[in-house]
Amino acid sequence: MIQVKTGVIFLLMLFFGGKISAQESYNACNSALEICPQTTFTLNNIGANKTLCASCEDDFTFCFTSNNSIWLTFTTNEFGGNVQVDFSNLVFETNPGQDAELQATILEAAIPCNAASYTQLGTCVSTGAGPFTLNAAGLLPNTVYYIVVSGDNTGAGITSAAECTFDLILSGAGVNRAAPGISVASSSPICRNQVTDISVYVVNCPDSIPFRWYLNGNLVAVTNDNFYLTSELENGDVITVETNCYTICPIPMTVSTNPITVVDFPIDAGPDQFINEGDIVQLDAQTTADTFYWSPSFGVSNDTILNPFVQPDQTTIYTFTATSNGCTFTDNVTITVENQLFFPNTFSPNGDGENDTWEVLGIENYPDCQLKIFNRWGQIVFEATGYSKAKAWNGEGKLGPLNESVYYYEMYLRDANKSMLKGSITLIR
Repeated sequence: MIQVKTGVIFLLMLFFGGKISAQESYNACNSALEICPQTTFTLNNIGANKTLCASCEDDFTFCFTSNNSIWLTFTTNEFGGNVQVDFSNLVFETNPGQDAELQATILEAAIPCNAASYTQLGTCVSTGAGPFTLNAAGLLPNTVYYIVVSGDNTGAGITSAAECTFDLILSGAGVNRAAPGISVASSSPICRNQVTDISVYVVNCPDSIPFRWYLNGNLVAVTNDNFYLTSELENGDVITVETNCYTICPIPMTVSTNPITVVDFPIDAGPDQFINEGDIVQLDAQTTADTFYWSPSFGVSNDTILNPFVQPDQTTIYTFTATSNGCTFTDNVTITVENQLFFPNTFSPNGDGENDTWEVLGIENYPDCQLKIFNRWGQIVFEATGYSKAKAWNGEGKLGPLNESVYYYEMYLRDANKSMLKGSITLIR
Protein backbone atom coordinates (compact mmCIF):
# COMPACT_ATOMS: atom_id res chain seq x y z
CA MET A 1 0.00 0.00 0.00
CA ILE A 2 2.85 2.42 0.81
CA GLN A 3 4.44 1.75 -2.61
CA VAL A 4 1.16 2.53 -4.41
CA LYS A 5 0.76 5.85 -2.63
CA THR A 6 4.37 6.77 -3.35
CA GLY A 7 3.87 5.98 -7.01
CA VAL A 8 0.75 8.11 -7.25
CA ILE A 9 2.51 11.04 -5.63
CA PHE A 10 5.43 10.67 -8.02
CA LEU A 11 3.11 10.71 -11.07
CA LEU A 12 1.31 13.81 -9.78
CA MET A 13 4.61 15.57 -9.28
CA LEU A 14 5.65 14.78 -12.84
CA PHE A 15 2.29 15.97 -14.19
CA PHE A 16 2.50 19.31 -12.38
CA GLY A 17 6.12 19.96 -13.18
CA GLY A 18 7.73 18.79 -9.98
CA LYS A 19 5.18 20.09 -7.44
CA ILE A 20 1.64 19.30 -6.39
CA SER A 21 -0.97 22.05 -7.03
CA ALA A 22 -4.61 22.21 -6.06
CA GLN A 23 -7.31 24.33 -7.66
CA GLU A 24 -8.26 27.49 -5.81
CA SER A 25 -11.87 27.77 -4.63
CA TYR A 26 -12.38 30.69 -7.02
CA ASN A 27 -11.73 28.38 -10.00
CA ALA A 28 -15.54 28.39 -10.48
CA CYS A 29 -17.78 31.38 -11.15
CA ASN A 30 -20.34 30.39 -8.50
CA SER A 31 -17.56 30.60 -5.86
CA ALA A 32 -15.99 33.78 -7.20
CA LEU A 33 -13.69 35.56 -4.75
CA GLU A 34 -15.06 38.85 -3.38
CA ILE A 35 -12.53 41.61 -4.10
CA CYS A 36 -12.43 44.59 -1.76
CA PRO A 37 -11.27 48.05 -2.87
CA GLN A 38 -7.80 49.34 -2.02
CA THR A 39 -6.68 45.91 -0.86
CA THR A 40 -3.89 43.84 -2.39
CA PHE A 41 -4.86 40.25 -3.21
CA THR A 42 -2.27 37.66 -4.19
CA LEU A 43 -3.99 35.20 -6.55
CA ASN A 44 -3.19 32.49 -9.06
CA ASN A 45 -4.77 30.33 -11.75
CA ILE A 46 -2.46 27.35 -11.18
CA GLY A 47 -4.38 24.13 -11.69
CA ALA A 48 -7.50 25.98 -12.84
CA ASN A 49 -9.70 24.59 -15.60
CA LYS A 50 -12.62 25.80 -17.68
CA THR A 51 -16.30 24.93 -17.57
CA LEU A 52 -17.48 24.88 -21.15
CA CYS A 53 -20.97 24.05 -22.32
CA ALA A 54 -23.82 26.02 -23.85
CA SER A 55 -24.21 29.18 -21.71
CA CYS A 56 -21.85 27.80 -19.03
CA GLU A 57 -19.57 30.21 -17.22
CA ASP A 58 -16.63 29.96 -19.68
CA ASP A 59 -18.70 29.88 -22.89
CA PHE A 60 -17.66 33.29 -24.21
CA THR A 61 -15.26 34.65 -26.86
CA PHE A 62 -14.86 38.36 -26.23
CA CYS A 63 -11.20 39.22 -26.69
CA PHE A 64 -9.99 35.77 -25.65
CA THR A 65 -11.12 32.20 -25.24
CA SER A 66 -11.01 30.90 -21.70
CA ASN A 67 -8.56 28.10 -20.95
CA ASN A 68 -7.96 27.85 -17.19
CA SER A 69 -10.14 30.57 -15.72
CA ILE A 70 -10.50 31.95 -12.24
CA TRP A 71 -13.38 34.20 -11.20
CA LEU A 72 -13.44 37.30 -9.03
CA THR A 73 -16.33 39.58 -8.15
CA PHE A 74 -16.85 43.06 -6.72
CA THR A 75 -19.81 45.29 -5.86
CA THR A 76 -19.93 48.98 -6.71
CA ASN A 77 -20.72 51.57 -4.04
CA GLU A 78 -23.91 53.61 -3.76
CA PHE A 79 -22.67 56.09 -6.37
CA GLY A 80 -21.18 53.84 -9.07
CA GLY A 81 -18.67 55.16 -11.61
CA ASN A 82 -15.26 54.23 -12.98
CA VAL A 83 -13.19 51.28 -11.72
CA GLN A 84 -9.62 50.20 -12.25
CA VAL A 85 -8.06 46.76 -11.73
CA ASP A 86 -4.26 46.70 -11.56
CA PHE A 87 -2.28 43.46 -12.09
CA SER A 88 1.34 43.39 -10.91
CA ASN A 89 4.13 41.05 -9.79
CA LEU A 90 3.25 38.44 -12.41
CA VAL A 91 5.21 35.22 -11.80
CA PHE A 92 4.55 32.55 -14.46
CA GLU A 93 5.06 28.82 -14.27
CA THR A 94 7.90 27.83 -16.60
CA ASN A 95 7.09 24.30 -17.68
CA PRO A 96 8.16 23.23 -21.21
CA GLY A 97 5.69 24.39 -23.84
CA GLN A 98 3.73 26.51 -21.37
CA ASP A 99 2.55 30.02 -22.34
CA ALA A 100 3.50 33.06 -20.24
CA GLU A 101 0.71 35.57 -20.89
CA LEU A 102 -2.49 36.31 -18.92
CA GLN A 103 -5.95 37.12 -20.24
CA ALA A 104 -8.45 39.21 -18.26
CA THR A 105 -11.58 41.34 -18.55
CA ILE A 106 -14.54 42.73 -16.58
CA LEU A 107 -18.01 41.28 -17.13
CA GLU A 108 -21.54 42.26 -16.26
CA ALA A 109 -23.84 39.23 -15.87
CA ALA A 110 -27.60 39.68 -16.07
CA ILE A 111 -27.80 36.05 -14.92
CA PRO A 112 -24.92 35.12 -12.60
CA CYS A 113 -22.41 32.71 -14.18
CA ASN A 114 -24.50 32.30 -17.36
CA ALA A 115 -22.31 33.23 -20.32
CA ALA A 116 -25.31 34.01 -22.54
CA SER A 117 -26.09 36.98 -20.23
CA TYR A 118 -22.57 38.47 -20.13
CA THR A 119 -21.62 41.94 -21.29
CA GLN A 120 -17.91 42.67 -21.57
CA LEU A 121 -17.01 46.09 -20.10
CA GLY A 122 -14.01 48.34 -20.62
CA THR A 123 -10.61 47.06 -21.61
CA CYS A 124 -9.78 43.45 -22.33
CA VAL A 125 -6.24 42.05 -22.08
CA SER A 126 -5.35 38.88 -23.99
CA THR A 127 -1.53 38.91 -23.87
CA GLY A 128 -0.58 40.28 -20.44
CA ALA A 129 3.06 39.31 -19.99
CA GLY A 130 3.81 42.04 -17.45
CA PRO A 131 1.91 44.49 -15.26
CA PHE A 132 -1.35 45.64 -16.86
CA THR A 133 -4.61 47.42 -15.99
CA LEU A 134 -8.29 46.86 -16.70
CA ASN A 135 -10.51 49.94 -16.84
CA ALA A 136 -14.30 50.20 -16.98
CA ALA A 137 -16.26 53.46 -16.97
CA GLY A 138 -19.72 54.41 -15.71
CA LEU A 139 -20.54 51.26 -13.75
CA LEU A 140 -23.95 51.20 -12.11
CA PRO A 141 -24.24 51.74 -8.33
CA ASN A 142 -24.75 48.81 -5.93
CA THR A 143 -24.19 46.28 -8.71
CA VAL A 144 -22.23 43.03 -8.79
CA TYR A 145 -19.59 42.66 -11.52
CA TYR A 146 -17.13 39.88 -12.37
CA ILE A 147 -13.46 39.75 -13.31
CA VAL A 148 -12.40 36.67 -15.25
CA VAL A 149 -8.70 35.79 -15.55
CA SER A 150 -7.32 33.02 -17.74
CA GLY A 151 -3.99 31.86 -19.16
CA ASP A 152 -3.19 32.35 -22.83
CA ASN A 153 -2.62 29.20 -24.92
CA THR A 154 -1.59 30.49 -28.35
CA GLY A 155 1.62 30.86 -30.27
CA ALA A 156 4.26 28.69 -31.83
CA GLY A 157 5.36 25.74 -29.71
CA ILE A 158 2.75 26.42 -26.99
CA THR A 159 1.19 23.23 -25.63
CA SER A 160 -0.35 24.37 -22.35
CA ALA A 161 -2.07 27.51 -21.07
CA ALA A 162 -0.22 30.00 -18.90
CA GLU A 163 -0.38 29.63 -15.13
CA CYS A 164 0.56 32.64 -13.05
CA THR A 165 0.70 34.04 -9.53
CA PHE A 166 -0.01 37.77 -9.41
CA ASP A 167 -1.10 40.68 -7.23
CA LEU A 168 -4.36 42.53 -7.90
CA ILE A 169 -5.74 45.83 -6.58
CA LEU A 170 -9.25 47.19 -7.25
CA SER A 171 -9.75 50.98 -7.09
CA GLY A 172 -11.75 53.84 -8.56
CA ALA A 173 -14.67 56.11 -7.72
CA GLY A 174 -17.15 53.31 -8.42
CA VAL A 175 -15.86 51.14 -5.56
CA ASN A 176 -14.00 53.43 -3.19
CA ARG A 177 -15.43 53.66 0.33
CA ALA A 178 -15.16 56.41 2.88
CA ALA A 179 -12.67 55.55 5.59
CA PRO A 180 -14.62 54.41 8.67
CA GLY A 181 -13.90 55.79 12.11
CA ILE A 182 -14.67 54.66 15.64
CA SER A 183 -14.46 56.33 19.04
CA VAL A 184 -15.52 55.47 22.58
CA ALA A 185 -16.75 57.65 25.42
CA SER A 186 -17.24 57.00 29.11
CA SER A 187 -17.74 59.14 32.15
CA SER A 188 -14.53 59.29 34.17
CA PRO A 189 -14.00 59.48 37.03
CA ILE A 190 -16.90 57.35 38.19
CA CYS A 191 -18.01 56.27 41.64
CA ARG A 192 -17.67 52.77 43.04
CA ASN A 193 -20.67 50.57 42.10
CA GLN A 194 -22.07 53.36 39.92
CA VAL A 195 -23.90 52.20 36.78
CA THR A 196 -21.69 53.48 33.97
CA ASP A 197 -22.60 53.94 30.30
CA ILE A 198 -19.76 53.10 27.90
CA SER A 199 -20.80 54.30 24.42
CA VAL A 200 -19.12 53.71 21.07
CA TYR A 201 -19.60 55.96 18.04
CA VAL A 202 -18.90 55.00 14.42
CA VAL A 203 -18.78 57.07 11.24
CA ASN A 204 -18.80 55.88 7.63
CA CYS A 205 -19.49 52.46 9.08
CA PRO A 206 -22.67 50.76 7.85
CA ASP A 207 -23.64 47.34 9.19
CA SER A 208 -21.57 47.94 12.33
CA ILE A 209 -23.15 45.27 14.51
CA PRO A 210 -22.73 43.37 16.66
CA PHE A 211 -20.46 45.18 19.11
CA ARG A 212 -18.12 42.96 21.15
CA TRP A 213 -17.15 44.41 24.55
CA TYR A 214 -14.00 43.38 26.43
CA LEU A 215 -13.04 44.22 30.02
CA ASN A 216 -9.26 44.07 30.39
CA GLY A 217 -9.11 41.74 27.38
CA ASN A 218 -11.91 39.40 28.50
CA LEU A 219 -15.15 39.28 26.47
CA VAL A 220 -18.01 40.42 28.74
CA ALA A 221 -20.86 41.26 26.34
CA VAL A 222 -22.04 41.18 22.73
CA THR A 223 -24.69 43.79 21.91
CA ASN A 224 -26.58 45.22 18.97
CA ASP A 225 -26.72 48.55 20.80
CA ASN A 226 -23.79 50.93 20.74
CA PHE A 227 -23.59 51.14 24.53
CA TYR A 228 -22.73 48.87 27.43
CA LEU A 229 -23.92 49.39 31.02
CA THR A 230 -21.94 48.06 33.97
CA SER A 231 -21.58 48.73 37.69
CA GLU A 232 -18.57 46.46 38.18
CA LEU A 233 -15.69 48.68 37.05
CA GLU A 234 -12.58 49.01 39.17
CA ASN A 235 -9.84 51.59 39.12
CA GLY A 236 -7.55 51.17 36.08
CA ASP A 237 -9.98 48.98 34.07
CA VAL A 238 -9.91 49.29 30.27
CA ILE A 239 -12.93 48.67 28.04
CA THR A 240 -12.25 47.62 24.43
CA VAL A 241 -14.91 47.53 21.71
CA GLU A 242 -14.74 45.59 18.43
CA THR A 243 -17.06 45.76 15.45
CA ASN A 244 -16.98 45.38 11.67
CA CYS A 245 -17.82 48.01 9.07
CA TYR A 246 -19.47 46.86 5.82
CA THR A 247 -21.10 43.47 5.36
CA ILE A 248 -19.23 42.85 2.11
CA CYS A 249 -15.48 42.97 2.59
CA PRO A 250 -15.81 43.89 6.29
CA ILE A 251 -13.30 46.26 7.85
CA PRO A 252 -12.57 45.38 11.49
CA MET A 253 -12.62 48.34 13.90
CA THR A 254 -11.30 48.42 17.46
CA VAL A 255 -11.16 51.15 20.08
CA SER A 256 -10.30 51.21 23.79
CA THR A 257 -10.96 53.58 26.66
CA ASN A 258 -8.16 55.09 28.63
CA PRO A 259 -7.69 53.42 32.03
CA ILE A 260 -10.85 54.30 33.93
CA THR A 261 -10.62 56.19 37.21
CA VAL A 262 -12.96 54.80 39.85
CA VAL A 263 -13.40 56.90 42.99
CA ASP A 264 -13.57 54.83 46.17
CA PHE A 265 -13.01 55.57 49.82
CA PRO A 266 -13.73 53.76 53.09
CA ILE A 267 -16.94 54.48 54.95
CA ASP A 268 -18.21 52.79 58.11
CA ALA A 269 -21.02 54.06 60.30
CA GLY A 270 -19.79 51.90 63.18
CA PRO A 271 -21.24 48.86 64.94
CA ASP A 272 -24.92 48.45 65.82
CA GLN A 273 -25.59 49.08 69.52
CA PHE A 274 -28.23 48.17 72.09
CA ILE A 275 -29.18 50.64 74.84
CA ASN A 276 -31.81 50.99 77.49
CA GLU A 277 -34.43 53.67 77.38
CA GLY A 278 -32.96 57.04 78.38
CA ASP A 279 -29.34 56.05 77.74
CA ILE A 280 -26.93 58.23 75.78
CA VAL A 281 -24.63 56.50 73.30
CA GLN A 282 -21.76 57.71 71.10
CA LEU A 283 -21.70 56.85 67.39
CA ASP A 284 -18.35 55.79 65.94
CA ALA A 285 -17.98 56.37 62.18
CA GLN A 286 -14.83 56.09 60.06
CA THR A 287 -14.08 57.63 56.64
CA THR A 288 -11.42 59.50 54.68
CA ALA A 289 -13.99 61.64 52.85
CA ASP A 290 -13.85 65.41 52.82
CA THR A 291 -17.39 66.05 54.08
CA PHE A 292 -19.94 63.95 55.92
CA TYR A 293 -23.11 64.18 58.02
CA TRP A 294 -25.61 62.12 60.00
CA SER A 295 -29.34 61.75 59.46
CA PRO A 296 -31.81 62.00 60.98
CA SER A 297 -30.15 64.91 62.71
CA PHE A 298 -32.79 65.22 65.43
CA GLY A 299 -31.29 64.27 68.78
CA VAL A 300 -27.73 64.13 67.38
CA SER A 301 -25.28 66.28 69.36
CA ASN A 302 -23.42 67.34 66.17
CA ASP A 303 -24.44 65.83 62.84
CA THR A 304 -21.20 66.84 61.03
CA ILE A 305 -18.62 65.02 63.17
CA LEU A 306 -17.62 61.36 63.18
CA ASN A 307 -18.48 60.59 66.81
CA PRO A 308 -21.60 62.47 67.95
CA PHE A 309 -23.75 61.51 70.95
CA VAL A 310 -27.37 60.42 70.51
CA GLN A 311 -30.22 59.66 72.90
CA PRO A 312 -33.00 58.02 70.85
CA ASP A 313 -36.31 57.37 72.59
CA GLN A 314 -36.99 54.42 70.27
CA THR A 315 -35.01 52.09 68.03
CA THR A 316 -33.47 54.31 65.33
CA ILE A 317 -31.44 53.74 62.16
CA TYR A 318 -28.85 56.49 61.66
CA THR A 319 -27.45 57.03 58.15
CA PHE A 320 -23.87 58.25 57.75
CA THR A 321 -23.34 60.02 54.38
CA ALA A 322 -19.86 60.95 53.10
CA THR A 323 -18.76 62.80 49.93
CA SER A 324 -15.35 63.01 48.25
CA ASN A 325 -14.26 63.82 44.68
CA GLY A 326 -17.87 64.14 43.59
CA CYS A 327 -18.90 60.71 44.88
CA THR A 328 -21.28 60.09 47.77
CA PHE A 329 -21.54 56.83 49.75
CA THR A 330 -23.67 55.90 52.75
CA ASP A 331 -23.62 53.40 55.59
CA ASN A 332 -26.15 52.72 58.37
CA VAL A 333 -26.00 51.93 62.05
CA THR A 334 -28.95 50.78 64.17
CA ILE A 335 -29.32 51.85 67.77
CA THR A 336 -31.83 49.51 69.38
CA VAL A 337 -33.67 50.83 72.43
CA GLU A 338 -34.48 47.74 74.43
CA ASN A 339 -37.69 47.22 76.36
CA GLN A 340 -39.36 49.70 74.10
CA LEU A 341 -42.13 49.14 71.63
CA PHE A 342 -41.63 50.02 67.97
CA PHE A 343 -44.64 49.87 65.68
CA PRO A 344 -43.73 49.91 61.97
CA ASN A 345 -46.13 52.00 59.91
CA THR A 346 -45.84 49.91 56.74
CA PHE A 347 -45.08 46.38 55.53
CA SER A 348 -45.34 44.40 52.30
CA PRO A 349 -46.47 40.76 52.64
CA ASN A 350 -45.60 39.82 49.03
CA GLY A 351 -43.43 36.78 49.75
CA ASP A 352 -40.13 38.33 48.68
CA GLY A 353 -38.56 37.65 52.07
CA GLU A 354 -38.24 41.32 52.96
CA ASN A 355 -40.62 43.13 55.30
CA ASP A 356 -43.22 40.38 54.81
CA THR A 357 -44.64 40.71 58.33
CA TRP A 358 -45.66 43.57 60.58
CA GLU A 359 -43.41 43.00 63.59
CA VAL A 360 -43.79 44.98 66.80
CA LEU A 361 -40.32 45.32 68.31
CA GLY A 362 -40.26 44.90 72.10
CA ILE A 363 -43.69 43.24 72.35
CA GLU A 364 -42.02 40.17 73.87
CA ASN A 365 -41.89 42.10 77.12
CA TYR A 366 -45.69 41.94 77.29
CA PRO A 367 -46.54 38.24 77.02
CA ASP A 368 -50.28 38.73 77.73
CA CYS A 369 -50.82 41.45 75.14
CA GLN A 370 -53.82 41.56 72.83
CA LEU A 371 -53.75 42.90 69.25
CA LYS A 372 -56.72 44.04 67.18
CA ILE A 373 -56.54 45.19 63.53
CA PHE A 374 -59.39 47.25 62.04
CA ASN A 375 -60.22 48.28 58.48
CA ARG A 376 -61.20 51.83 57.67
CA TRP A 377 -64.85 51.05 58.41
CA GLY A 378 -63.97 49.99 61.95
CA GLN A 379 -64.45 46.26 61.36
CA ILE A 380 -62.04 43.87 63.07
CA VAL A 381 -60.12 41.95 60.39
CA PHE A 382 -57.54 40.32 62.67
CA GLU A 383 -57.02 39.79 66.38
CA ALA A 384 -54.62 37.80 68.50
CA THR A 385 -53.93 37.33 72.19
CA GLY A 386 -50.52 36.55 73.66
CA TYR A 387 -47.06 37.54 72.55
CA SER A 388 -46.49 34.43 70.42
CA LYS A 389 -49.47 35.30 68.20
CA ALA A 390 -49.37 39.09 68.26
CA LYS A 391 -45.63 39.55 67.64
CA ALA A 392 -45.92 39.37 63.83
CA TRP A 393 -48.89 39.84 61.50
CA ASN A 394 -48.59 38.54 57.92
CA GLY A 395 -51.46 40.48 56.38
CA GLU A 396 -54.00 37.66 56.67
CA GLY A 397 -57.53 38.54 57.73
CA LYS A 398 -60.37 36.39 58.92
CA LEU A 399 -61.29 35.58 55.31
CA GLY A 400 -57.83 35.37 53.78
CA PRO A 401 -55.17 37.81 52.53
CA LEU A 402 -56.18 41.44 52.90
CA ASN A 403 -55.97 44.00 50.10
CA GLU A 404 -53.62 46.95 49.98
CA SER A 405 -54.98 49.64 52.24
CA VAL A 406 -54.51 51.57 55.47
CA TYR A 407 -55.46 49.60 58.57
CA TYR A 408 -55.58 50.58 62.24
CA TYR A 409 -54.25 48.73 65.27
CA GLU A 410 -54.98 48.67 68.95
CA MET A 411 -52.39 46.97 71.15
CA TYR A 412 -53.58 46.20 74.70
CA LEU A 413 -50.42 45.61 76.72
CA ARG A 414 -52.29 44.23 79.76
CA ASP A 415 -49.57 45.62 81.95
CA ALA A 416 -49.95 47.20 85.41
CA ASN A 417 -51.05 50.47 83.81
CA LYS A 418 -53.52 48.72 81.47
CA SER A 419 -51.89 50.60 78.59
CA MET A 420 -53.43 50.65 75.12
CA LEU A 421 -51.47 51.91 72.11
CA LYS A 422 -52.96 52.56 68.69
CA GLY A 423 -51.97 53.80 65.28
CA SER A 424 -52.16 53.12 61.54
CA ILE A 425 -50.51 50.53 59.28
CA THR A 426 -50.12 50.75 55.48
CA LEU A 427 -50.28 47.29 53.85
CA ILE A 428 -48.54 47.18 50.46
CA ARG A 429 -48.69 44.15 48.16
